[in-house]
Amino acid sequence: MSVAFQNRHVLEDHISGFEAAANPNHLAVVRRPAIFSVLGRAGDQDGVLASLKAIKVVSVRDVGPREWLVVSGTLGADSVARDLFALDPARLSFFEQSDGRVLLRISGPNVRRILAKCVAVDLHPQVFAEGRSASMLCCHVAANVARTGPDRFEIIVPRSYAGHVFEEVMEMGREFALTAGFAD
Repeated sequence: MSVAFQNRHVLEDHISGFEAAANPNHLAVVRRPAIFSVLGRAGDQDGVLASLKAIKVVSVRDVGPREWLVVSGTLGADSVARDLFALDPARLSFFEQSDGRVLLRISGPNVRRILAKCVAVDLHPQVFAEGRSASMLCCHVAANVARTGPDRFEIIVPRSYAGHVFEEVMEMGREFALTAGFAD
């Protein structure tokens, strides 16, 4: 007996019913991001980080000492894995997290006010500058939050908690007419 599985995003049912047109404050869910966890060997953190940042069309997110997330919303996991395999295996190890993580992009003029209700980190541009990322609690769930633009953030959460985080962020953004949908 063969079983056919449908490829559905974990937030498919959460998004149905929201506005089709995005408001200025918008939460976009990336359908198939490539997310890899990378661990660097002791003593070469700067060299590993420089090698990771040299990979094109990915962003590198700090997670902890000698640990990063390598994220791409455009490249597939195979392409990112190929680039990571090309790096020195004596300096780093990596494993794919794409199926176990969900990538949310939130943007708009009130994004910091919305996220201030969800995280206990100062998101002011002078403190949390563009390109910066950190692991923190977002809606009481372990997440990695990155500032990707002046009024744009990305949140990576475990798949099993994505529905909770999505609903909480939408509730926190209600007063700012936050809309949601899948990213193009």
